[in-house]
Amino acid sequence: MLLNENQKMIRQMARDFAGSRLAPIAQEIDRTAKFPEATVKEMGELGFLGLAVPEEFGGVGADMTSYALVVEEVSRVCGSHGLTVAAHNSLGCWPIAALGTEEQKKKFLPVAATGASLLSFGLTEAGAGSDAGGTRTMAVRDGDDWILNGTKMWITNAHFAGALIITAKTDPEAKGSHGISAFIVPTDTPGFTVEKKEDKLGMRASDTAPLTLEDVRVPGEYLLGKEGEGFKYFMMTLDGGRISIAAVALGLAVGAYDVALAYSKEREQFGRPISKFQAIEFMLADMATQIQASRLLTYEACRLKDVGEDFAHMAAMAKLHASETAMFVTDKAIQILGGYGYTTEYPVERMYRDAKLCTIGEGTSEIQRIVIGRRELAD
Repeated sequence: MLLNENQKMIRQMARDFAGSRLAPIAQEIDRTAKFPEATVKEMGELGFLGLAVPEEFGGVGADMTSYALVVEEVSRVCGSHGLTVAAHNSLGCWPIAALGTEEQKKKFLPVAATGASLLSFGLTEAGAGSDAGGTRTMAVRDGDDWILNGTKMWITNAHFAGALIITAKTDPEAKGSHGISAFIVPTDTPGFTVEKKEDKLGMRASDTAPLTLEDVRVPGEYLLGKEGEGFKYFMMTLDGGRISIAAVALGLAVGAYDVALAYSKEREQFGRPISKFQAIEFMLADMATQIQASRLLTYEACRLKDVGEDFAHMAAMAKLHASETAMFVTDKAIQILGGYGYTTEYPVERMYRDAKLCTIGEGTSEIQRIVIGRRELAD
């Protein structure tokens, strides 16, 4: 993959930061499941939280490739930090930057770009996950305002967000995915409650929680885009978000591979390094091949998005392949490390747990196969 000088510089900055600031704390914040406020603030100061924000609103205005490089390098060391960056940029900042009014952009993007306040996205519900059109949260017009009622689940950055984009049904008579709208909802709005943080298998330092909306009054000017177009908007958002999750998964895979490769050269059995045994060599070969394939898919999706071409198909392929590669590589890394891989002495068990989310969030692997299959059959 050919990178320009600016992309190389951004990648190196992210790599240096991850190595110096995230590597020393990654294991501990996973153990305690504590959101890393200090280092998230530092990522804001470096511009990582303004990658999807245009420069005129205080952000970096980075191309998709640069953004993915940052997410990959951060995730290579700590999946929780990588997911925080990905969700904030792709699910929180991008919809406002792409669909918002000038007033909405001025109000919400500058503070988000600094990381002083995160943004998030409220789509999933108990009955609306893969079936995103099954939204039951309702928004009813009351004069110039909207009154929202409902619940949301699995919301990333929820406790640390200044505002969330919430999807709600605005036309109760509309069937399926029709009649859904999107709203920007400040988290300090009366009736808006972020519930208890989820206790998760992986990505434990990433903040994930359900939301409750009880008669939440939102000004009419906080409607994002056009009324009734919410389903189209969150499908667009998820297309870009899938690239960021592919980058998270790619980073996790690379991080686990690096540990396994180094260990295989140092660990000796039967009088020689285990890397000299064909069984280990073949594992490493398969891991490296799958990583490279995921990298090419991910950065091709970035390229297509950067040049304004249809990228949804490639984003689904990248997300599917990279997330399943992350599971494959982290599993093999544990196998290469043997008993050590099964303990917290090495990071591969954490990376294995973190990787699983990538096959679920932003559309499961099964949904990606549906997206890809339908596109292939339509051509």
